[in-house]
Amino acid sequence: MDWDKLRIFHAVADAGSLTHAGDQLNLSQSAVSRHVRALEQSLNVILFHRHARGLILTEQGELLFEATRAMLKRLDAATARIRDSKEGVYGELRVTTTIGFGTLWLAPRLPMLYAKYPDLKIDLMLEERVLDLPMREADVAIRMKEPSQADLIRKRLMSIHMQLYASKQLVEKEGKPDTLDDLSRYRLICQNPRSSQVGAGAKLVSDLMTHNITSLLTVNNYYGVLQGVLNNLGIGVLPDYLTYDFPELVRILPKVKSSEVPVFLAYPEELRHSKRISAFRDFVQQEIILYRKHLNKSHNS
Repeated sequence: MDWDKLRIFHAVADAGSLTHAGDQLNLSQSAVSRHVRALEQSLNVILFHRHARGLILTEQGELLFEATRAMLKRLDAATARIRDSKEGVYGELRVTTTIGFGTLWLAPRLPMLYAKYPDLKIDLMLEERVLDLPMREADVAIRMKEPSQADLIRKRLMSIHMQLYASKQLVEKEGKPDTLDDLSRYRLICQNPRSSQVGAGAKLVSDLMTHNITSLLTVNNYYGVLQGVLNNLGIGVLPDYLTYDFPELVRILPKVKSSEVPVFLAYPEELRHSKRISAFRDFVQQEIILYRKHLNKSHNS
């Protein structure tokens, strides 16, 4: 099967338009259309339904698009491995993690990584959905549970807990609660029960809600919860890794915390020798060591 025709078909299917695909490929619309028709003739199938609003894949077109998408991802992986065989750390690295961890812990530390590897290009994908690493939706992932996908190299980085925090200003004004029942005097800030979150955090919030919480603010990610706490709106349920970067947070009811949440770094087996992956992995591990030192120091003080 002609690779050029498959490549052009994939661009048309992805763009949903002959014109847009032609712009991406630097080809005329008529040339793109001619290649697609030739591919349809060679396969003896119709790949697109054509109408005024654009092109829609037929069932046969969907099957071929799925195949070309997998092929391109494999080619991307091969290209990355070829580039990584050279000296130096450069090129694109697609990193996926949760919104909270990526926004509040990882992103603030990236300047140090760029300072060491200025030619590295990070594509930071923050979402709760677990991306498919073997299918090259991302190169490396940091997740709040052990990845279940096969053919992954995984390393446990640390463990965290969800705990209760307030701002120093709120504590100075309102004082600290002494018991869980005292929480009824404060506004509780937490993730919305319907939002994606680790089970340990959801369980802690569920337990707290049994203590006659009268005022509540829910947000769909920990960044929003943190902003509520920092702006003195109440007591928030937050991951304990925030204490390193936000010393203005005050721990509330120290014995109240979620069960342990493991944090894993994972990447595909085929990228084992990637210099970009190694650089990122070593950077994150070093930052975790600093985090642990800070945590131990605060516990001992």
